Amino acid sequence: MEEIESIHAENAPAAAPDDTGDLYRVSPGQPALTVNENVGRVGEAVVQVRTPVGLGSGFVIHPAGYVLTNEHVVAGEYSISITQFRRGTAELEKVTFNKVRIVALDSKLDLALLKIEDPLSAPLATVPLGDSNTVTEGQTVFAIGSPLGLDRTVSQGIVSSRNRPMEGQLYIQTTTQINPGNSGGPLFNLRGEVVGVSNMKAMIAGVEGLNFAIPISVAKTFLRNRDAYAFDPRNPNSGYRYLEPPHPVKAQAAQTAVAPKP
Repeated sequence: MEEIESIHAENAPAAAPDDTGDLYRVSPGQPALTVNENVGRVGEAVVQVRTPVGLGSGFVIHPAGYVLTNEHVVAGEYSISITQFRRGTAELEKVTFNKVRIVALDSKLDLALLKIEDPLSAPLATVPLGDSNTVTEGQTVFAIGSPLGLDRTVSQGIVSSRNRPMEGQLYIQTTTQINPGNSGGPLFNLRGEVVGVSNMKAMIAGVEGLNFAIPISVAKTFLRNRDAYAFDPRNPNSGYRYLEPPHPVKAQAAQTAVAPKP
């Protein structure tokens, strides 16, 4: 497993022991705030992930520059850039990092771990990961991302179902709008904790408000076992790969929900 530097932002709450895997932090005692207050608290840690063929979103989980996003945002790409939106005196200031590598990825989970290789003038702002097992139906959640390239867009909704089974995986179903460009971005609770990774929505005529996120518990397992999903650019088959489902099953699933493309 790759060694991770022990870098902590000065104002970052202490991570709970035995649950971080040396890469992400948790903040179980963090107070609930309004969506507006939370955006100010966590907004700088939400980034835009861009490739030559499109863009998506992601979020910084470690101040040394580790970013979590969707696998379908970066799959097959070797030129990746990450843009952070920092608070300026009057408006957001864009800081773009052009040296980004893929650390680990998995197509079945639709998760990817990236690392910013550009020199950092200071540790990056991070977001704490919450507990998706405590999410409840009707709970208020919000997403931050770059739908259609619109920088740092905020959308709010509720949890419609905490365990929606689809294609052998469980997802958080939410009314929070998730559109192309939101892929890989965080779904937050009102404590500013990430409880899900935005990754798809229903794209059927006449159907609205059916959006889905990967539970953060799945992402935590992916991060703790990142050596099993390690990406090697010299080996296109590195990491786990899964056979495609039979065509009838795949066609039926495509009618149910389609992942937003970056």
